[in-house]
Amino acid sequence: MSSVAPHHSRRLRVLWQRLSEPTLVRRSVASVMVAFVLVWAVLLGYNYLKYKQAITYDPGMLKYGDAVLESLADLPDASHAAAALASTDHWTNVRRRQTGLLPGALMHELRDGASGRLVYAASGLQGMDLQPPRDHAGSSLTETTVQGQPYRIYAGRNARWTLRILEPKRPDADYLHYNGRTLVPYLLLAAPFVLLPVWLSVRNGLRPLQQLAQRIAQRSSDELQPVGFHARHRELKPLEQSLDALLARLRQKVERERAFVQDAAHEIRTPLAVITAQAHVMARSESAAERTEAQAHLEQAIARTSHLAQQLLDLAALDEAQRPAPRDMDVAQWLRAALAQAAPAAMAQRIELSLDAPDSVPARLDATALESVVHNLIDNAVRYAQAGGSVAVGLRRGSGMLHLSVQDDGPGIAPAERGKVFERFYRGTGHAANGSGLGLAIVRQAARRMGGQVQIGDGLNGQGVGFFVSIPLPSPAWVPFLCPTPSTPA
Repeated sequence: MSSVAPHHSRRLRVLWQRLSEPTLVRRSVASVMVAFVLVWAVLLGYNYLKYKQAITYDPGMLKYGDAVLESLADLPDASHAAAALASTDHWTNVRRRQTGLLPGALMHELRDGASGRLVYAASGLQGMDLQPPRDHAGSSLTETTVQGQPYRIYAGRNARWTLRILEPKRPDADYLHYNGRTLVPYLLLAAPFVLLPVWLSVRNGLRPLQQLAQRIAQRSSDELQPVGFHARHRELKPLEQSLDALLARLRQKVERERAFVQDAAHEIRTPLAVITAQAHVMARSESAAERTEAQAHLEQAIARTSHLAQQLLDLAALDEAQRPAPRDMDVAQWLRAALAQAAPAAMAQRIELSLDAPDSVPARLDATALESVVHNLIDNAVRYAQAGGSVAVGLRRGSGMLHLSVQDDGPGIAPAERGKVFERFYRGTGHAANGSGLGLAIVRQAARRMGGQVQIGDGLNGQGVGFFVSIPLPSPAWVPFLCPTPSTPA
């Protein structure tokens, strides 16, 4: 018995979860029910408006009073007229009670037309403070309030009699309550004939979507080929196309990352082999000169490996979806500090560094991405420039954009290679300097992360090469502050 109760409880929980889980079928049925409520409200409002028009211009009450008055015209005797009107009063109110549609009772009053003497009055009129009937020909319908109760009053007159009929005016709340209840059975009767087709149509309409979901669920985790569903319905085609486009982007990303890993492994293998060989020479060689030379090659290989590892980390960080929040900074002051750090390497090769920038350029930027752009462009320019050459850095702000340029007068890049230099691990030909081939790939990725772009162009004085970066800028909420010193160039 102890094992049956928990099992039963689990089944109840599963059943409750299924019943409480939102479904499109249930949502569609609920929408139809809401539509029924709206229909009910519209019909009730329409009937109410018709009712208000009817009681304002009620020909029924006038016709009834005129008919009673005409039936009394042939009864000149007051007792006979009183008996006939009493019978009419009794029969009319019995019918009102039987139908239950109208509130209260009609009250008839008959007077002699010549003398105004009261001939008959319903019992309900006793004690009512009524104004005497107006002396005019024909019939009329008015509204008044007697002792706090609203009434509609018919008044008619012929050659012999004066007739008044009082009818209690129905409150609007009573009318709405009664007619609201009257409409409900009709809507309940129509509901199954509407809900069943809706339920069937929604269930049948969702079947292709369920088939698409099953096909996706049956795919393995590494299968990134198109879904191949071939949707026939126009509503499903955008979903299938979006899924195929997403899979294509994922497939390209996986292929790119796989190629990146292979290239990274190949690039790291070379300096590691050098490290191994030179360490072997240092351990086995008896010549001090050979050990010194091996140590120099070893340090160079270690530096190259460290530089490559740092660039791989930078590129991986730029590829991450999560981005640091931009911060306010003075780009001009920050750029001067970055050039100061690059100055020793430039002076070692007798390269002149120059900066053309305003005194202050406040902006809100992704500082990490900007640092990757600036350091890699300046490092490339200094690395590949010829001894005694020049590297010019420019900075300006205009039209909501930040424009950064780095130009040199070195050997430049052949036009045929300019479209490839931003690819990972691509190194151009004809350069003596060694590099990892990742610097410009990092620049492009960092510029894209800031929403900008980088273009390649001409260098200084018709020589060398230039890189031009454009970055969109939001409106800065900038307050002057001390600029942090940039980190060591990658």
